[in-house]
Amino acid sequence: MNLQKISNLLCILAALSWLFITASCSSSGSWLPSALDFKNPPMEYRPAPLWFWNNTEVQVDEIDRQISEMIEKDGYGGFAILPFGQDFKPEFLTESYFERYGHALKIASERGLHVSFYDEYGFPSGSAGAINGDGIPRFKNKHPEHTIKRLDKFESEATGPSTLSFELSYKGKLMGIVAMETYSLERIDISRYYTDGRITWEVPAGNWNIMAFVSVTDSDPNVDYLSSESVRKFVEMVHQSYYDRFSEHFGSTIKSTFNDEPTMYRANARMWTNRFNEKFFEKHGFDPVIFYPALWYDIGNQTAAARNYLFGFRTDLYANGFNKVIQDWSHQHGIVCTGHQDNEEIVNPVGTSGDLMKCNKYLDIPGIDKIGGNRPAERFYKVISSAAINYDKSLVMAETYGAMGNLGWDDIYYIAMEQYTKGINMLIPHAVWYDDQNVTFKPELSWRNPLYADRLPEFNRFLSRLNILLQTEGRHVADIAMLYPIHTFQAEHYFDGPLGWYQGGVEVPEADYPEISEILTNKVGNDFVYLHPEILDEKCTIVDNTIRLNNKIQYGTYQVLILPSVKTISLSNMEMIHEFYNSGGKVIFTTQLPVQSAGFNQDEDVKSLIKDIFKVSDYDNITPIISENNNGGRAVFIPEPDDKNIRLALDESRVAFDVIFEPGKNLNYIHKKVTNGDLYYFANLNDLNIYTNISLRGRINPEIWDPHTGYISSPDYSYEMFEDICYTEIKVSIPGNQSLFIISR
Repeated sequence: MNLQKISNLLCILAALSWLFITASCSSSGSWLPSALDFKNPPMEYRPAPLWFWNNTEVQVDEIDRQISEMIEKDGYGGFAILPFGQDFKPEFLTESYFERYGHALKIASERGLHVSFYDEYGFPSGSAGAINGDGIPRFKNKHPEHTIKRLDKFESEATGPSTLSFELSYKGKLMGIVAMETYSLERIDISRYYTDGRITWEVPAGNWNIMAFVSVTDSDPNVDYLSSESVRKFVEMVHQSYYDRFSEHFGSTIKSTFNDEPTMYRANARMWTNRFNEKFFEKHGFDPVIFYPALWYDIGNQTAAARNYLFGFRTDLYANGFNKVIQDWSHQHGIVCTGHQDNEEIVNPVGTSGDLMKCNKYLDIPGIDKIGGNRPAERFYKVISSAAINYDKSLVMAETYGAMGNLGWDDIYYIAMEQYTKGINMLIPHAVWYDDQNVTFKPELSWRNPLYADRLPEFNRFLSRLNILLQTEGRHVADIAMLYPIHTFQAEHYFDGPLGWYQGGVEVPEADYPEISEILTNKVGNDFVYLHPEILDEKCTIVDNTIRLNNKIQYGTYQVLILPSVKTISLSNMEMIHEFYNSGGKVIFTTQLPVQSAGFNQDEDVKSLIKDIFKVSDYDNITPIISENNNGGRAVFIPEPDDKNIRLALDESRVAFDVIFEPGKNLNYIHKKVTNGDLYYFANLNDLNIYTNISLRGRINPEIWDPHTGYISSPDYSYEMFEDICYTEIKVSIPGNQSLFIISR
């Protein structure tokens, strides 16, 4: 028997083994659309743009005309109505407004369109618009006690021993008073010495900074995002008003609700809430007041842990206070919930979203905004799509093209293809404008814009073909996981940082996770998933030499774990990484090794585990190093990562990766495993044509599905062995700025 026959036999045996496993785990039935549906996807897969009802009085006959044109001339399959502009009429949430909105729903229902219920007048979500166009925010007018709160700090100095006695006048809720000695950093909670507007305290020896922390009502008119009680008031005012009038459309025509650009950078990025302390105690079992100075200052060796507790809990309140309340309401009324943060492209998210993964935990469809103004959201697509994977969801949304000007078609296609290869599978075009002569944020994406009239239906068919395949419920497949370094950012963040509230406040110079993400997906050619530290603890186990994510839908097995510039880490995470390495796992550290814990009094434990991995006695003198163990475990520290040394580290790991193609071809891709099959989406995000061989792990019978034309064809392919693993090698040709699917039934 010759070598080729042996190779083919091994491939067949591997395929039979795989079929036996998948047959025992998967339900029967075809997941693929018909060739006809792929060529011309049904209405439900067409994109649904934001439809701005802008700066004019909306008329019933114009609603009819524009909906017909969106379907017949643009190729859209629905819309999300966004009331907008100072001159918009009829007034938001009035009966005249609801009459016109209801008419639009009636037409949408008759035409088989899908509607997303946008929950605000303009943006951000949370104010319920203004009354009578006079600028009085509706929510603040009715519920002034439920709007955004801000944490303020009042300071004075005292030298002891002495008696301190002074009046403390403030408007708001006193969260606590802490004295911190300037040199020793000793802290004393002196809140109990405050009575009847005066603090009286016997000051010990030393120089003391007296800090009073007060939660005050900010001037911002939006709902208190950190308070679930307050958000329920907003939902009752807005969401329930729609349901009370249009209940018959919820779950049929209205498929989802959409919230837009909530953020914690409001209130000078010191957003707080009055019940912070009591809710913190309910979760953690201790009073947080003694650690409040860490929100502004270094308090010594407890700084990193204190900030992780305080900022981490603030994100808990944010996720539970806003998105979860809206999601719960949505589920009770037969729809799902989507939306996105503002300023997702801030590298240190603590001052804006708090935690860009975790704040998406309670969105059925996590989302992001690709917008103009030099805001590179593409560097964070993987954060959002990974949030969906971590929290076991299948759909990922991107509001796309807003304020980007009159883009050319190459750019429009490029952006869409990059999004879909990085896990987004629901592109919401921004936007169609009711009054196309008064477009605030170009482009105007309808047939009325002569730049797009001829090719817009073709583009929307392209998006529909991506949707019909990539919205199929299935699990994302990758061999590489990357720890989301939120503990590091929480440890380094503080209020009133030099960058200002809008830019996130505090830059962390060593942060490299967006760069590592781009190196993997855009240069090296390996897909990956971020793992949130809490998910690593709660949902992951070490199985043989892999990390297994134990979700129901988005389960996965990862052979390589990357820690991108992680200075602060939880001890539980570090212990699991140590176990993974000892079991034979591959670990790559970049830029900064872990040096401290996100918990109290555990820094030396973290260092000890690092020293054990790298077999050194002195943590401070670890140089670029490679460590291996008898089980096949391999750890690499790369202090200055780039595409060359990342590729080398992956090559030397000897992992048989899921997808392999020639280095330098710069293909982006995503692989999903679905019922009884696999789909791979490849995009050539370059101007030059690519001719190459793509090797896919396993024995498959591939087909090429072209989303640009709708055509289906059979490629040339063969079977090869690598490290006792069977691969299917497929010859492909992908023109510049185009893409294709490889399908295995």
